[in-house]
Amino acid sequence: MKSHRSLLPVVLLFLATVAFAQAGMQAPAAPASDAQKSFDKLKTLAGTWQGRVTVDPPDAATNMKPIEISIRVTSRGNAIVHEGQEAGTPLDAAKYDHPLTMLYLDGDRLYLTHYCDAGNRPRMVARAAGDGKSVEFDFVDLAGGTVYGHMHHAVFNFGDADHHTEDWTYMMPGDKPMHAHFDLQRVK
Repeated sequence: MKSHRSLLPVVLLFLATVAFAQAGMQAPAAPASDAQKSFDKLKTLAGTWQGRVTVDPPDAATNMKPIEISIRVTSRGNAIVHEGQEAGTPLDAAKYDHPLTMLYLDGDRLYLTHYCDAGNRPRMVARAAGDGKSVEFDFVDLAGGTVYGHMHHAVFNFGDADHHTEDWTYMMPGDKPMHAHFDLQRVK
């Protein structure tokens, strides 16, 4: 019995050494999925952007209005917050539009949920794009009503570090699409 007790510390030391050695050895990282690559690319847009919006079909009240977009990475890098409003307007949700969009990974898929001023929350999923120049989102489903329409499609096009465009398609009542194009320059 005594001989087994004297071996116990040696066995425990051996097991601890093996455990620490295995912890230090990591398996090679799996290649990033298209969703992860797109998410990482979207993170590079963090900052404040200003530009003009053009709407099709043309709308004199909206075309060429200045817009400001704020993009920030949050939740320990697990989500991106995208906020928009007409440039120069105060943050007053009762008087001005201020849509909020969240982008996040769920497994090997990249999702976008748009919290719309129309009172609904359409969800879209990114389509795999191998060129790295754009990320396109297609409609999946919607929470909330569609009496005022809903956001249906989005595309982020990467220019250089200080320029990108966004294209958003809004489905008006009766499924009539309205396309908005944002041409944006980095402010900070």
